[in-house]
Order: sequence, then C-alpha cells, then structure tokens
Amino acid sequence: MARLFGTDGVRGVVNEFLTPELAYHLGRAAASYFSRSKKRPKFLIGRDTRISGAMLENALAAGICSVGGDVVIAGVIPTPAVAYLVRKHGWDAGVVISASHNKFPDNGIKFFDGEGYKLQDAVEDELEELCRKSGENELPRPIGGDIGRIIQAQELAREYEDFVQSTIDVSLEGLTVVYDGANGAAATVGPEILQRLGAKVIAINVTPDGVNINENAGSTHMEGLREAVLAHGADVGVANDGDADRCLFIDEKGNTLDGDQIMLLCAKHLKEQNKLHDNMIVGTVMSNIGFHKAAKEMGMQTYSTAVGDRYVLEKMREGGYSIGGEQSGHVIFLDYNTTGDGLLTAVQLLSVLKESGKTMSELAGIMVKYPQLLINVRVVTKTGWEENPLIQAEISEAIRELGEDGRILVRPSGTEPLIRVMAEGPEQEQLERLCHTIAETIGREQGLADE
Repeated sequence: MARLFGTDGVRGVVNEFLTPELAYHLGRAAASYFSRSKKRPKFLIGRDTRISGAMLENALAAGICSVGGDVVIAGVIPTPAVAYLVRKHGWDAGVVISASHNKFPDNGIKFFDGEGYKLQDAVEDELEELCRKSGENELPRPIGGDIGRIIQAQELAREYEDFVQSTIDVSLEGLTVVYDGANGAAATVGPEILQRLGAKVIAINVTPDGVNINENAGSTHMEGLREAVLAHGADVGVANDGDADRCLFIDEKGNTLDGDQIMLLCAKHLKEQNKLHDNMIVGTVMSNIGFHKAAKEMGMQTYSTAVGDRYVLEKMREGGYSIGGEQSGHVIFLDYNTTGDGLLTAVQLLSVLKESGKTMSELAGIMVKYPQLLINVRVVTKTGWEENPLIQAEISEAIRELGEDGRILVRPSGTEPLIRVMAEGPEQEQLERLCHTIAETIGREQGLADE
C-alpha cells in the first residue's frame, strides 16, 4: 500500500482520493496522537479558498472533537499564518487544508506541531497507522463533557497581519506595488498588509470564487502580473500562490525574480546587518549556478539540499541558519517563522528595495542567471525510471556533453504524477535539445499520462 502522506501532507483529488471520510479519520488520528501528551489537545485549522475546503474542514474538526480534542477555526488564512499562530498561542497542533499551487479539484491536509514545524516522517507514519485504526473503529470515543469543542476565530488573520508588518521598520510609502493573490488564501490579507505599510497597492486576482484559485494567476502564472506592472508603471509586482507560502517578484521592466534572487538580496541585507548566521544561505539542488557564484563573490556560503522546503528547513535548524529556500519562491526566514512565508518574504524584499533607493532591476543585477530549462513529463508511473537503461543512457550522455559548464537533474515530483527534467548551462539551444531528448525517452518508457 502506498504511503498516505506525501512530501507535503495528504494531497489528492477531492472525493476521489481525499474524501470527507478520510479527513474525518485523519482528525481522529491526529487527536489520538496529540492526546498522548495532553488530555484535551487544541488544534488550529486554516484553509485556502477551494470549494472543497469548508467540507473537509468540517469533517476534520468533527474527527478531532470525536476523540476529545478542541478545534479553533481560523477560516481562510495563509499556511504560514497557521504555523505562526499555533506557536504564538501555545496550541498543540495546526492543520492547513490546502493543495498549495495545485488546481482547484485537488486539496490537501498538512499538520504542524505546537512549535509551528511540519511533522517528521515518523510521526506521519504513526498518524497513518492511527488513521487505519480509526477506520476500524479502534480509537476512543469519549462521551458527555469529554467531547471536543469548536471555536470560530476568523479574527486571527489580523494577528498574522500585525506579525508580518512588525518584521520591518521601514515605511513602503512611495512604492507602487501590483499584488497578485492567486485568488487564494492571501487574497484579503496580502493587499491589507502592503497598504498598512504605506505602499500604493494595485490588487489583481483577489476575488476567489472557490474554483479560480491559481487559475492563470499567482506565482505559477506570472504573465498577468507582468502585464499589470508594465501597464501601471509600477515599481514592482508581488505574486503569492494559493496558500501564500511562496512569493515571486516582477521588476519594473517586467523581468521575474525567482527564489534564488530573492534569497541573495535578503541574505546580502542580513549580512550587512551582521544577522546572517555563518554567512550561509541554504538552497536546493535546483538553485541556479549563478546563485552559488554570486553568493561566493559576496563572501557568503551556500548549501544545497534535496528539493522540498522540509529539507531546507531541516538543514537550517541543524545549523541555526537565518535564511533558506527554493527557486520556486518558498523562502524561510527562520528568525521570524518556521515555514515558507510568501507575505513575510514580500515585505522583507520590499524593505530592501525601499532602503536601497534603487530600482528592482538594478538590485536583481546582483546575480547572473545561467540558462535553465525545466520540462515536466506527466507519466503513468514515477517508479522504475532510475533503473531503466535507456533513460539512464540519455541522462549520462547529456551530462557528458555539458561537462563542467552545466548540469542535468532528473527527479520525480513529490506531489504530482510528474518526472521533472532540468538542464542548466551556457547555451539555451543545447539545453532544449538535451532536455527534450531525455523527456521524450522518459515519456516513452514510463508511459505518458493524460492531463
């Protein structure tokens, strides 16, 4: 049987894989686990704007209460807000109902512990076993006053806004910012935070209807934000994804700043303030070669983890490092929050921009990006490709051809039926040829799946 938890919680198509019954049993499992250390554990539940969110929220809350746990319902709120609020209030666990940047038919359930960190694999394995026992009616069912309570607390979003605003002491007055909320969890709080800090905000994709989350919007679809920045003559564009744990930027000329560039600029600022621990930035194997070269030139070190913000965070906690993240826009400021935080990232870089007196395109010149091409191959199966001699032969030949001037990275997605092929090097045409050759071989050998 496949593992229930993936790289970012339990995720899948609602009513096909992620059913309300599964959400109910996950709630019972989580309440049983956390009641080991506290008789009446308290959970905070937040969600994004998907049409399925309220249904899953109610099922999950019912499961928690049926085992004697209490539930605080925050409603629609960014993922990083849940991590922050659990820690602030001393609650026992947090749960986010979101499928992040995925399309709206998907949804997900991910857990945070009382310190605001995502659960370790071993704990998720225990939850999975408890979920099975719940389905077989082997978990406790208290009665009377021992049944859990549900508390509505939509006002918690304001506490998160206050927190994000408090992380900088610079007014953003004078900056015109186009903000893209992806019709997701930050559609309301995103513009409010920037306006409270003094920026002139032009908000797009901030009218969620349950099915338009991430639809041609947000950090995975930057075209609309680019057009809006140029049309309004704005200083900068900011894009979050559906649950607002990612952030990407558009400069005043319409160019995209990815997570590598954001981390470099913020790390440089921290270094100048003597706040960058060990002068280290934690990236991933997807980080651009230019990221590593620029950091070295500025007297900073870099470390590359496997892809996934949980691996970045593990390394950051191990070394006590200040900043880390992914090219995709997951950026972690461990001095402030315990997970990728798209709004925190936005205000941190905007404060750097305001203090510099420069344009965003001038700041972005800190790094020369090597051409990088990524192809996602939607496959029938993600397993077995590592042992396939034809696939491995194509990868080896591409590596040989690029030599020390580039690299090839092939890896399966942790959340979708995809195998990702990335090539990086000095010449775009060469990358396209090598990348497509490998992708075609993978599709042929693993079987192409329908979109």
